[in-house]
Amino acid sequence: MKKIILIAFVLYAGAIKTSAQNNYQFNNPDLTIEQRVDDLVSIMTLDEKISQLMDSAPAIARLGIPEYNWWNESLHGVARAGYATVFPQSISIASSWDRQLVFEVANAISDEARAKHHEYLRRGQHGIYQGLTFWSPNINIFRDPRWGRGHETYGEDPFLTGQLGLNYVKGLQGNDPKYLKVVATAKHYAVHSGPEPSRHTFNAATSDIDLYETYLPAFRALVKDGHVYSIMGAYNRFRGESCSASPFLFSILRKDWRFNGYIVSDCGAVTDIWKYHKITKDEAEASALAVKVGLDLECGSSFKSLKEAFDRKLLTENDIDITLKRLFTARFKLGMFDPDEIVPYAQIPFSVNNNAAHDWLARKASQKSIVLLKNQNQTLPLSKNIKTVAVIGPNANDVQSLWGNYNGVPSNPITVLKGIKNKLEPNAAILYAKGTDLAKGVPEMTVIPSIYLQNENGTQGLTAEYFDNTEWQGKPLFSRIDDKIDFDWDIDTPDPRLKMGNYSVKWTGYIIAPKTGTYNISEWSKPFMTIEVETGETSGGKNEHHPRIRPQKIELTAGKKYKITAKYKNYYGNATAHLLWSEPQGDLLAEAVQTANQADAVILVLGLNERLEGEEMKVEADGFDGGDRTSLNLPANQEELMKVINATGKPVILVLINGSALAVNWANDNVPAILTAGYPGQQGGNAIADVLFGDYNPAGRLPVTYYKSVEQLPDFNNYDMKGRTYRYFQKKPLYPFGFGLSYTKFKYSNIDVPQNIDAKNDFVVKVDVTNIGDRDGEEVVELYLKDEKASTPRPIWQLEGFERIDLKKGETKTVSFTITPRQLSMINKKSQRIIEPGWFTISIGGKQPYNSSDMQNARFNVTTKNIILEK
Repeated sequence: MKKIILIAFVLYAGAIKTSAQNNYQFNNPDLTIEQRVDDLVSIMTLDEKISQLMDSAPAIARLGIPEYNWWNESLHGVARAGYATVFPQSISIASSWDRQLVFEVANAISDEARAKHHEYLRRGQHGIYQGLTFWSPNINIFRDPRWGRGHETYGEDPFLTGQLGLNYVKGLQGNDPKYLKVVATAKHYAVHSGPEPSRHTFNAATSDIDLYETYLPAFRALVKDGHVYSIMGAYNRFRGESCSASPFLFSILRKDWRFNGYIVSDCGAVTDIWKYHKITKDEAEASALAVKVGLDLECGSSFKSLKEAFDRKLLTENDIDITLKRLFTARFKLGMFDPDEIVPYAQIPFSVNNNAAHDWLARKASQKSIVLLKNQNQTLPLSKNIKTVAVIGPNANDVQSLWGNYNGVPSNPITVLKGIKNKLEPNAAILYAKGTDLAKGVPEMTVIPSIYLQNENGTQGLTAEYFDNTEWQGKPLFSRIDDKIDFDWDIDTPDPRLKMGNYSVKWTGYIIAPKTGTYNISEWSKPFMTIEVETGETSGGKNEHHPRIRPQKIELTAGKKYKITAKYKNYYGNATAHLLWSEPQGDLLAEAVQTANQADAVILVLGLNERLEGEEMKVEADGFDGGDRTSLNLPANQEELMKVINATGKPVILVLINGSALAVNWANDNVPAILTAGYPGQQGGNAIADVLFGDYNPAGRLPVTYYKSVEQLPDFNNYDMKGRTYRYFQKKPLYPFGFGLSYTKFKYSNIDVPQNIDAKNDFVVKVDVTNIGDRDGEEVVELYLKDEKASTPRPIWQLEGFERIDLKKGETKTVSFTITPRQLSMINKKSQRIIEPGWFTISIGGKQPYNSSDMQNARFNVTTKNIILEK
């Protein structure tokens, strides 16, 4: 009887608590968001307020506020949250020059993001990579091809970056008048693009001309036109101020652009303020500075010192209230405190995730992102009647080379080899040889086959113990024999009895090497896995940016048993565990030549991947440093492979998989056909095969300049734009920005530009485009302006319009561009944004204005006197 009464009392107390929570004004969806936020903040204690200012915000039980983690990623698909559609990396989709495509991709990403978030909530999960606040897009200007994170961006041009980023934000945040679909975050504000090894200490300095004409325009476009709701500050300093606590930069956001969202630091950037930048003397002072200047959310834990800062009178509770209200405004706009039935985006079903329609969209995005760089004597497209094709190269069958960093997990990735097999088999023989590693010292890692694993009982496979905690403590919940460690559990757990985010696994047994030599042992896991082999040890998964980068080298003897222990723990939803190795290799080069000699044509798949270029990495390979590059060449071993295969005399088509520009000078002189697919996403192999064999006519354009070598570039640490990007580069590049070929030809005619322009108003420019070739195709129409009479140095040319159109053979379309007054403006010597009277040249065509016979050119005169605009 006492037990029944106790249960009844608990239920009654819970009902009272729920009722009390429901009586708070902030829970009333009929009130304005401002009223609800004011009410909530007014009843929070100081400690509660401070707790909500870091990325991992705990629950406030007495108010019914659930735990929330602000950190999520969606650069080119929902990342680190189980299976998701993986679209082409940002720099790759930038090659499409297609606003609508970027919008469609972002809309699909946000559908999956919403679906995953609500599924996590149904499972009682509130952890990292499970929320609705996404730290994408990266709209930094890819000013130098050596920067390892450049493939996260939309390229080197401010206008292209702004237009693509704008459509990404619109697709992500949705168009509901009351609710945000998700929050997009424009990063990294501002003047941030390497080098990676010094990003925590570096002080960038630029002229106002470079700041306002190159580094800020994309951010302005996303704030003013895209209404992006979050901005992430960069690690580095700008003009001596931390970019995460800069009065100057934040004033531009808040006062000049009227940004009313919230600002978040990059992870650990507040610590950098005092520890590395030496701007303040300690953590409390750095935290107080950041909050008072306008930083609302810290990725990290330095803001725990805000209580100390408050006690030291370094800031007031009102300072904290201002930032807290911005954060809760975002959560209310996301519908987090409203019933699902009144939040339209909460109705998106989990079945939308990774669906067939999104898979097709990934293929379309990859097709549109492929750039044909060379096609001598119409080598491409290849005939589908070909009998034997050799697919050779380290990127030919490497899944990791498809996606670039900040990626999700594709459930069915299509490598180049698989795509060509899908296209031609069974009518053609498809031969494969790796040829060489990605770079010397960077071996290809594959799952250790079960046949080489043995448990303590002498049978095949490893003994697996599954624990219902994250520290392998106590008696395992159950044990079994796992043939190998090759698991993608998605957002599920290995067993229904285990709870997501609260389990661990230990595998024990032996490795038996098939041959004597040097092996590389590593893992591919999320969140965390360690491996011990005999006296050696390797670990991974701690750094999400680059797992699997540095495998452990170990000497193994054929037939000998080596004890192995692998330990995995799961503390958030995205669960993968793979035990990998690379075996001693034979003469890969000779094998590749033998394979090529048997074929009618060779598809040579070379380039880079995220194991070589990325965020703050440790890479032991020539030409790479800290995630950045010191050379623009292909790794030397890949150059050797290319020359040897080309010497066979077989027709060679070079497919580049790369996130940054490559100085493929020898290939340009000697290989008949070259294309780049970037990091093409989960459908990359199919899309590449579509182009190679003529089922898709390529129309991509380079979003960056391909230089001939680093010798053509200024010092990497110099942020001045002189000599950088097509806008200021005076030398001849290998392939210019905006370049790309097609299987058909286009002609431009009848440019229509007003002769005299009143710069107070928009004006329209028109041109006719005709497909004069024998294939249907798409064309990217590019519009460039040149200021012929400016009082300060101006770009050689600058992109101010582009449209991607499709034309049947023989068809003509008229393309119109609207030019705004701001597009005619410049920063003068007085640091004013001004429109000056004078002459402009306008050039429209399918590339930059290098050959006037292929372009339509005209001049117009700006007749109005000086007009000063907002900077």
